[in-house]
Amino acid sequence: MSGEAIAKAMLSRLRRFTLCSLALVPFAGPALAGDTSAWSAREGTAARLVAGGAQEGSHDGSLIGGVEIRLPEGLKTYWRYPGDSGVPPHFDWSGSRNVEAVEVLWPAPVRFDDGGSFSIGYKRDVVLPLRITPKDRSQPVDLKLNLDFAVCGKICQPANAALDLALPPGGIGAPSAALTQALASVPRPAELGARSEPGIAAAELHHASDGATIRIATHVGNAATADLFVEGPDEDWALPLPARETGADGRTIFVLPVDGIPKGADVTTARLRFTLVDGDRAIEVDTPLSAR
Repeated sequence: MSGEAIAKAMLSRLRRFTLCSLALVPFAGPALAGDTSAWSAREGTAARLVAGGAQEGSHDGSLIGGVEIRLPEGLKTYWRYPGDSGVPPHFDWSGSRNVEAVEVLWPAPVRFDDGGSFSIGYKRDVVLPLRITPKDRSQPVDLKLNLDFAVCGKICQPANAALDLALPPGGIGAPSAALTQALASVPRPAELGARSEPGIAAAELHHASDGATIRIATHVGNAATADLFVEGPDEDWALPLPARETGADGRTIFVLPVDGIPKGADVTTARLRFTLVDGDRAIEVDTPLSAR
């Protein structure tokens, strides 16, 4: 998709879900070799690339890095699945050299009540960790990112940052404290049925006269603040955010209607991704539903 098409899509979604005026804020970051790129703007909302070292235990020479987004007080930006009223970031790495792949590792997000709708994302400065796989691990990596993202307060602003960072073979050593903290907040993979806390005991499809629902039984430490996000196999899915209930056995249950499924898709066979956040702990379970 071209940059123009992406910008049009972002503006279209923002018009649909916000009651505020829009302003396009272009950012540009000059190339810089070292631990970080330059910030895309001197003050206010901005982004930069941060470097880390080799990924521990990697057999393909993967490096750790990050995208750091700076947010002024009161502003928020969005997760990979932004909920009812957000706009997900878009990462274009096509200008990079000696890069086989870049994977974004998403820290656990929070839910925002936007007044009639909900969005998912981050309301403080955030580092999105990266797993960077070079084509040739013995050669430097030139990481180039064209980032489109949205920032919202009372006014929503689609923004762009053009960033460039050169990484030596093997990276630059130990990651920064901020990158280390961000890596620690990425939900860990877990299995359905685990009794650990946090854990997802069951994810079932329930049929009733008033429609089908998905019910997810969980083990959490703080039932009042724990939250769950459910994603489909691809971006065409737009599952609602679940409501929280207390089950007969005292477990925390998350319930959502079967809605937002693309035409031709089958919720009974699709693998869904469940992200359960319980304070500073989070897990991610990738599984199909069980019928009931």
